[in-house]
Amino acid sequence: MFFRKDYGSPGPGIDRDEPEKTGVARLAEILSIECVTLVKLNLLFLVSCLPVVTVPAAVFAMNRVVRMMVLDQPVTLVHHYKTALQKKWGRAYAAFFAVAVPLVLSGCGMWFYLSRAMERPVLLLPFMLCSTVFLLTLPASAYFYGLLDTGRSFRECLRLSLLLGAGRPLRGALAALAVYGSLVFAVLEFPVSGIYLLLVGFSAPSLLGSFFIRTELKRL
Repeated sequence: MFFRKDYGSPGPGIDRDEPEKTGVARLAEILSIECVTLVKLNLLFLVSCLPVVTVPAAVFAMNRVVRMMVLDQPVTLVHHYKTALQKKWGRAYAAFFAVAVPLVLSGCGMWFYLSRAMERPVLLLPFMLCSTVFLLTLPASAYFYGLLDTGRSFRECLRLSLLLGAGRPLRGALAALAVYGSLVFAVLEFPVSGIYLLLVGFSAPSLLGSFFIRTELKRL
C-alpha cells in the first residue's frame, strides 16, 4: 500500500559505525532516504487541509513528522501524522495563531504606516515597531514549531523561540525563508508550480526549515 508503514523492518540506511555527515551532505542523505515519504507526507497534508479549519493541525502534524526525519527517527507516516493531528490539535491551533496573528498584524502595519510615512514622517516610528515584530516573529516561528516537539510547555516553547529568534536569528531566518519564501514563490508561479506544490511543495520546505534549526535545538 502507498501509505504503508515506512520503517516496519530494518532496511538500507546509515551505517551505525559511519561518522555522522553534516551540512549539505547530511541534507542530501536525508532527502535520498526520505524522498518517497516526503511525497506521501505532502499528499497527506493537502488532503487533511481540505476542510480548511484543519490547516493549523495539519501544519503541526507535518512539522512533527519532518522533525522526526531530521532527527533520524523511524517514521510510521500515517500513525505519527494522525496522532499529531488528532491528539495535539489544541496545541496545534494555539501555535498557529501565536505565529499567524503577529505576522499578519505586523505585516499589515508595515504596509499601512510606510505608505503614509511620506506625508507624515512621524509614522516611521510605528512602522519601525511593526518591522521589529515582523522580523523577530519570522525566525522565532521556525524555532517555535521545533521546540513544540521537545516536551516543553507551550509557554516555555514560546519564550525560548523568542530568545532564539533574537539571539540566533540566522538559522531561524534561513528556515523561515525556506518555508515562507518557497511558498510565496510557488503561489506567484502558479499554475506552473502546480506539480511541485502537489508532490513536495509543502513537505520539502518544512523539512529544509527543520534541518536549518536542528543544531540550535540540539544545544537545548
